[in-house]
Amino acid sequence: MAIRPYVSTELKIMKLSENMQMAVKTLTANKFRTALTMLGIIIGNASTIAVVAIGQGAKQFTQQQLEAFGPNQLTIYASEANSSGLSEEAAEIVLSDVAAIVVQAPSVKEVAPQISSNLLLSYQGRSLNADVMGTTPGILYVRNLNMQQGNFFTSIDEKQNSQVAILGASIANKLFSNQNPLGKTFQINGLSFQVIGFMKAKGASLGVNPDETVYIPITTMAEQLLGKRSPNGIPIDYLELSAQNRDSIRAAAFQATNILTRRHGKRDFNVFANKSMQDLMANITGALSLVLTAIAGISLLVGGIGIMNIMLVSVKERTQEIGLRKAIGATKSAILIQFLIESIIVSVVGGAIGTGISIVSIIIVGAFTPVPASVPISAIILATGVSGSIGLIFGVIPAKQAAQLDPINALRGM
Repeated sequence: MAIRPYVSTELKIMKLSENMQMAVKTLTANKFRTALTMLGIIIGNASTIAVVAIGQGAKQFTQQQLEAFGPNQLTIYASEANSSGLSEEAAEIVLSDVAAIVVQAPSVKEVAPQISSNLLLSYQGRSLNADVMGTTPGILYVRNLNMQQGNFFTSIDEKQNSQVAILGASIANKLFSNQNPLGKTFQINGLSFQVIGFMKAKGASLGVNPDETVYIPITTMAEQLLGKRSPNGIPIDYLELSAQNRDSIRAAAFQATNILTRRHGKRDFNVFANKSMQDLMANITGALSLVLTAIAGISLLVGGIGIMNIMLVSVKERTQEIGLRKAIGATKSAILIQFLIESIIVSVVGGAIGTGISIVSIIIVGAFTPVPASVPISAIILATGVSGSIGLIFGVIPAKQAAQLDPINALRGM
């Protein structure tokens, strides 16, 4: 009595092995038809995995680009929308507003007021136009910048309107060629400046390239290069600041808003959080990835329908074979299992080929674009599992049709 279950299980394994061998022989005997059957699954699997991977890479790339601006960053700029009427003074933020934020906003760690303009640089007969930014030493932290050599200017340089400059990596190479620019003097709009340092190369982030920028004290920029002053003090283009940490971004924005509103008597400025943009971009890329994955998933559905249609054709073509097998004792379940095995093999092999194609595609995208190349294991498991399930689900109808054929009627077709 104890041996029967073992024998029964062994026989089932042998029959399953025979069915698989027979299925493989049948599929390899009709290579072209099998390839066409797999095509939909291959395309569906490849597109699903590639879309998920590229979507995740795009999300990661966008977050990296935004984080490159600096940690926990906020940007404040004057809003002309609140300045209505000719008699009303234009909205502006001035350096004294920045000083008030530094003193009165405990959640703010660093501030970097900025005045920017595209000006002419010249050195020993070589000249070029570049972005010149008047700012403060806080820009190093706010923008997450690092010095390659030399030092950044200090608050003393600001107070003294010093004619000193720090060069972005690309500007240093363009203006001074292969020379070390440290200590050399060049001209900005005809005014002489001494190079006291230059930056490490960082690369562009969302259209902003610190490597193409020259940094000088904000007071020197306003008073000596641009002659920029108002009755309220030195107006700035905008203010960037960093919160103490990620958890204090909201508090920093609230404190800065209250301080400026109190000083101006109204809210004539806007506050923009880098984290808000990160969250927004994450939501957008996540939604796009979901939509594209759903569209790619339709390819898997179409591939399943293709499997069903071609398997139905296969049933009609193999009517005589099915009739002969049933005439010599094959059961309905044996016929059903064989056709289901064929459908699953087509789906799984097609899924594996599609996975290989998607991995190659992801590597190519990573090599030729800034989007990080990563192969999500979860997407591979999901897509392969879905393709195998599709083979099982869509193989049921042709398998049932084959199993229900009457052996006498099937043999009459011989």
